Amino acid sequence: MTILIEQPQFEIQAEEKKIYDNEKELVLDGGFAVPETNAFGHNFRDYTVESARQEGVETFYKINHLNQTYDYVKKMREKYAKCDKAEMSIWECCELLNDVVDDSDPDLDEPQIQHLLQSAEAIRKDYPDEDWLHLTALIHDLGKVLLLPSFGELPQWAVVGDTYPVGCAFNDSIVHSKYFKENPDYNNPAYNSKYGVYSEGCGLDKVMMSWGHDDYMYLVAKENGTTLPSAGLFIIRYHSFYALHRSGAYKHLMNEEDKENLKWLHIFNKYDLYSKSKVLVDVEEVKPYYMSLIEKYFPAKLKW
Repeated sequence: MTILIEQPQFEIQAEEKKIYDNEKELVLDGGFAVPETNAFGHNFRDYTVESARQEGVETFYKINHLNQTYDYVKKMREKYAKCDKAEMSIWECCELLNDVVDDSDPDLDEPQIQHLLQSAEAIRKDYPDEDWLHLTALIHDLGKVLLLPSFGELPQWAVVGDTYPVGCAFNDSIVHSKYFKENPDYNNPAYNSKYGVYSEGCGLDKVMMSWGHDDYMYLVAKENGTTLPSAGLFIIRYHSFYALHRSGAYKHLMNEEDKENLKWLHIFNKYDLYSKSKVLVDVEEVKPYYMSLIEKYFPAKLKW
């Protein structure tokens, strides 16, 4: 079961000097200070700068864009929607991420549990009354357990990185979009038009996204009957959909609920992207608070 929440009224601020078509979509009024550089001293999400991770990140996206086809995504969703890989609590899954580093991330190479807690704690400070948003930040990347042997040990290109719709034309705003020319769907008339297999305003819930940790965690949350609000589930599924929430692409597929939830995703994205730091969170100190939120919104054990 999910619940809808009333959308907040915020003052509009600019993020990274970017102007959005619909100003009401960008609502960042928290006190979180955006750092000037990432953990490596470079601009955030800069995929062109020569760094220790840049070459590996570009190779990652080349493989990702070649393999993420409509048929592949359909097959993976059917396989993992069964949630038959493991049974464990949310916190147990958080601890599993100690063994995961995201090869697609140009901004940080710390274990993933630190990224989750850094994001959640930054949001908690600025939005103390939105506990569902704190928990959403904690769990948004838990689907990265797909990299581990007990979950299929999928390759990085099938788990992490920016996500985008399949079944319609690939937008040029997607990072390293030049590599889509090698994707079998690129020249398939059924999939390479603006709408492809979809229709105007059909709603993003009817759109198949490239397979990865976002979609997997969304499926797990739905299957296990979370009571997180609609906006929380939207954030989990689309937080890596930068072509939408950063560049404004694919808005023609959104319905009214998507447009409302996008406001919350813009808020979340600030903390997801800019809270990455070499300053680590004391896990044991904050654990009791997050355990209380997990108990509130999820069953004790989940099927994964």
